[in-house]
Amino acid sequence: MTHKSLGFILLSLFLTACVNINIYFPTAPAEEAAGKIVDDILRGAPVNVKPLPEKDDQGALPGGGERFQGLATILNLLVPAAHAASPDFNVNTPEIRRIQAQLKQRHAQLAPFYNSGAIGFTEDGLVAMRDASAVSLRDRKRLQSLVDQDNNGRESLYRAVANANGHPEWLGQVRSVFAKTWVDKAEKGWWYRQGGKWLKK
Repeated sequence: MTHKSLGFILLSLFLTACVNINIYFPTAPAEEAAGKIVDDILRGAPVNVKPLPEKDDQGALPGGGERFQGLATILNLLVPAAHAASPDFNVNTPEIRRIQAQLKQRHAQLAPFYNSGAIGFTEDGLVAMRDASAVSLRDRKRLQSLVDQDNNGRESLYRAVANANGHPEWLGQVRSVFAKTWVDKAEKGWWYRQGGKWLKK
């Protein structure tokens, strides 16, 4: 195999790897980020999502020597694309912080209704009325308004997180991660809906 052919193969493999990295949703970093956001909203825990250290992609290519200098230059130009797709899940933007603060403030008003079982988390990452009878007639309209506002905020949060990471098409996956996280972080005795059925944690 000639050096030219080897160089072409290496470049093709690298480009393929970059494409694959960009396609795959970084589940573990997303779960960590969602956990910290939900903790802050539900319990006031500080959010401190630190990016993972970047890998050193500047190493020498197999074979070394001047014959690979051109290829090395091309690869070095492409490295930022790989770094951008590395598991550094971005949830630290002004928009996300603003939405998070609003959800946190609203949760203080919703918490008593989680405790009473009037509302619960749904499988699509939202909040729904579970037992209207647990709320006085006078408070039902106010509660429904709070739930609607909270759901609008959650939708905005999921969209902002996907957009902040440069992948608006990740919206569904971001929503799924948060949906699971809300339930995982819920207090004992709170309700959540799964498969159309309400369950008590």
